[in-house]
Amino acid sequence: MSLTWSTPAKIRRQAEDRATGTPAVSCTPASALNDIRPGIPISRDTAIALIRCSDHDLPELLAAARAAKERFKPGVITYSRKVFIPLTNLCRDYCGYCTFRRDPGEAGAHTMTPDEVLKVARAGEKLGCTEALFSLGDKPELLFPEMRDTLRRLGYKSTLHYLEAMCELVLRETSLLPHPNPGLLSAEWIARLAAVSPSMGLMLETTNGSLLAPGASHDNAPDKVPARRLRTIEDAGKQNIPFTTGLLIGIGESPEDRVDTLLAIRDLHEHYGHVQEVIVQNFRVKPAIPMAHWPEPSHGDMLRTVAVARLLLPEVNIQAPPNLSAPYYEELLDAGINDWGGISPLTPDYINPEKPWPHLEQLRLRTGARGCTLSQRLPVYPEFLPAVLARRGLLAKKLRAAADDQGMARTARAA
Repeated sequence: MSLTWSTPAKIRRQAEDRATGTPAVSCTPASALNDIRPGIPISRDTAIALIRCSDHDLPELLAAARAAKERFKPGVITYSRKVFIPLTNLCRDYCGYCTFRRDPGEAGAHTMTPDEVLKVARAGEKLGCTEALFSLGDKPELLFPEMRDTLRRLGYKSTLHYLEAMCELVLRETSLLPHPNPGLLSAEWIARLAAVSPSMGLMLETTNGSLLAPGASHDNAPDKVPARRLRTIEDAGKQNIPFTTGLLIGIGESPEDRVDTLLAIRDLHEHYGHVQEVIVQNFRVKPAIPMAHWPEPSHGDMLRTVAVARLLLPEVNIQAPPNLSAPYYEELLDAGINDWGGISPLTPDYINPEKPWPHLEQLRLRTGARGCTLSQRLPVYPEFLPAVLARRGLLAKKLRAAADDQGMARTARAA
């Protein structure tokens, strides 16, 4: 059986039908708070009321979300110690909020060589990292002849072929485990990358297709069509691939759109059981982007969205990047996250270079002040390890060497 995704309206309708059997009706935040039941995912109607709740009702919402997190994974907040490998920042998409992408010849445009990839991976290995996060532009060779020339010189037919080889190189030559974020993938490419990486990811970002309109945040970004991104996530589910996805808030979507994006992810996870992590990421303004004068989502917007994500997905790992909510990032723990995502002691956040990651000792102290222990995980979460170990071969061998008896990072150092 396959889920067929076409429009946000269909996503909403399917979510409503599943939750209640009838189209959703409005409810107040007070009644929505009363509708929360331990361990039971909330409905779309309830989620929309909660994501729009007042400051007066926010503490009760946060308390419910924190309680849901503690039922799921009590007392522990995880993170992945990683190196960030920006394999190429050439990209055929022009998103209004992105400073990562470059055109050929533009200042900072770069495609890493194999030697550069291995140098970063080995340096991270010495610092106790276990994840090599590969980020790259989406199929730049389809737009730029310069990228085709670069790939030809390197000996590869496409950016995905090169990514596959670099994941294999890191896997073979170091103890790090690759986690690629290559954009849209076919079922064939999902299978190929799964042979050299225990997990992979693609941010859904939003199910609001109107953001593809001229002047909107996804204008001139052909790989941001929601149905196409949902298809990649679904194809990964069909192959039982541990998958990271999430939403980007503040790019022109409404609070209802945020709920519908989470519901689309929930529907796929309920069907395939493969969504290992949902990231709630907030847009941050940067100079020299088309959205440089766009309003950022407030801290309250972030807390409400994270809390609703936890209540919609009570048994899914919820992550929010601490560097994008500094200096008060520890408040995200009150909203129900159980993971800080990838933190690097070596490389910057190339997607948000102006927002450095917190020092791991500070992260440990602030997490502890909220009553939780900080623990290092692998790029694949413990509960998803059996599916990866069943693949056997070099990947399974390296994963067994990296994991302790609890499925966490064996090489974990004191933060």
